[in-house]
Amino acid sequence: MAAPVNAFKAAITRGEVQIGAWVGLVGVDAAEVSARAGFDWLLIDGEHAPNDLQSIIAQLRVVEGRGSQPIVRPVSGETWMIKQYLDAGAQTLLIPMVDSAEQAEALAAAMRYPPQGIRGVGAALARASHYGSLADYVTTANEQMCLLVQAESRAAHANLDAILGVEGVDGVFVGPADLGADMGFAGQDDAPQVRAAILDIITRTVAAGKAAGILTLDADLARECIALGATFVATAIDTLSFSQAMRDAATAGLALKP
Repeated sequence: MAAPVNAFKAAITRGEVQIGAWVGLVGVDAAEVSARAGFDWLLIDGEHAPNDLQSIIAQLRVVEGRGSQPIVRPVSGETWMIKQYLDAGAQTLLIPMVDSAEQAEALAAAMRYPPQGIRGVGAALARASHYGSLADYVTTANEQMCLLVQAESRAAHANLDAILGVEGVDGVFVGPADLGADMGFAGQDDAPQVRAAILDIITRTVAAGKAAGILTLDADLARECIALGATFVATAIDTLSFSQAMRDAATAGLALKP
């Protein structure tokens, strides 16, 4: 049997808009609630959320089969880390802080088995191969791997064309907060200069035939990016949604005091 079809990669390759959410609360219950909410994809965050390999595997298990496609963001793009996450069953990785074509090339190689790449072959031990029961996993996995790189600095913006030219990079994801901070507008994602840079990255990514994505809670910006051709857009963050709901509930409850 072959490697499972990566439905997320197939959808963005067809140019279908996929709406997603960030999952950072770590617990499997929270991940399952998000998976049942109806988002096309969920980003299980290992960069800023307190996740490790085991907690990410647990969340992959509850997200899979519930409608949403899982994406995993490692803390960095180290080759050994990519190997572990792919063996754990992740097929789509979002790698933060990719500033150059050289970085992107190394990431693309880490995502693939030889001879196309350098991914270590240990599928018999891996959840990805259903613990060895997918006999053709090693020969079919490469085409199902999806590499998304984050452009979130002035360097990444300057090197965007070279990054987009790397074979094996399936999409570029704009990180508005880090991009804005690097441009001198920390906490000001809505600054005109930052917005212009975001839209330029989206436009050039789409023009290069790659998938473009962004995380934004600004509905107007999300619509504008989609209008420009962005195909994977995150519009919610579980931690913020939960904390806001609890604050609202506390306010409503406290208002009942005599």
